[in-house]
Amino acid sequence: MNENIRAEVVRVIKPDNEHVILPIIEAIELAMQLNNDLVEVAPNADPPVCKIMDHGKYVFEKKKKEKEAKKKQHVVVLKELRFRPQTDDHDYEFKKRHAEGFLKDGNKVKATVQFKGRDIIYSDQGKKLLDRLAEDLEELAKIETPAKLEGKRMSMVFAPSKGLGSK
Repeated sequence: MNENIRAEVVRVIKPDNEHVILPIIEAIELAMQLNNDLVEVAPNADPPVCKIMDHGKYVFEKKKKEKEAKKKQHVVVLKELRFRPQTDDHDYEFKKRHAEGFLKDGNKVKATVQFKGRDIIYSDQGKKLLDRLAEDLEELAKIETPAKLEGKRMSMVFAPSKGLGSK
């Protein structure tokens, strides 16, 4: 910007979008006459391209656009539900309703069956539980990661189906 531009000759874009090639000193003087700044927009061009504009206003507008874009984006969160191999029907239904709510909000759900001690011998029950959950959530979600056993945990990840997510 202004005196920090190191090129000797620059292509200047005036406020009326007219292009001229000027020595850097004349370009800075022209910007000062128009009560604006000379901002380098394409330093790798030959000659470098500079634009006459109000730099403070430019930075403000840029931050405003970034803030607006950030408001509109939705961050996908991974919610985790934990089960045990002998999870009761009422507890299962309660957690399934939570999973449905998470998926409707546009979040991913990771269902984990935790095996403690000798529970690992019931890994087939854990698989059945996750398959049952997948079947119950079929219209709301698609399976992103199928059930797999990692140590003493078996987990499955569900992603919301297309068209879901109110945010």
